[in-house]
Amino acid sequence: MPGPVFLDGDRITLRPIEEEDIEFLQKQVNDPRIWRPIGRSRPMNREQEREFFETDVCGDDTIVLLIVADSTPIGTVGLHSFDWETQRAELGYWLAPDFHGEGYGSEAAGRIVAYAFDQLGLHRIEARVFERNDPSRRLLESVGFTQEGVHRDVEFIDGAYRDAYWYGLLEDEWRSDGSD
Repeated sequence: MPGPVFLDGDRITLRPIEEEDIEFLQKQVNDPRIWRPIGRSRPMNREQEREFFETDVCGDDTIVLLIVADSTPIGTVGLHSFDWETQRAELGYWLAPDFHGEGYGSEAAGRIVAYAFDQLGLHRIEARVFERNDPSRRLLESVGFTQEGVHRDVEFIDGAYRDAYWYGLLEDEWRSDGSD
């Protein structure tokens, strides 16, 4: 796989997403085991995925990295919705279904959280999880996030409105938890 390592973990590396990764991204994000839990309800064609690549991945307002295990791309993790005045951002991630439940997501989230607090100087990281996505809720809690609230009926997925659970993690909580 092309691209240099940006952040190293024990079992994974996080690297910049390259144009060659667009096919992997499109295939995975159209898998219902991914699009349902992340709150998408429409398919992504190659042109839309390329637009995501050009605006979000290549833009200055987000950090989106490819999660790689043993030279195989397995998902993405990133920070977006930055508010530099209040020093906060939102965490987002997904893993290819074949790699669910292996701890790769927790490791990737932990690495980018450490980067956000140590290198970017953020004070707070937020994340949202749609109802019925208990594995993602457990992932966030394993990294130190606390559920802070619920946005009721915020997305329409599979013919029904779904709630989103909001989580937050403050830098001092993360540091006092021994996670750094």
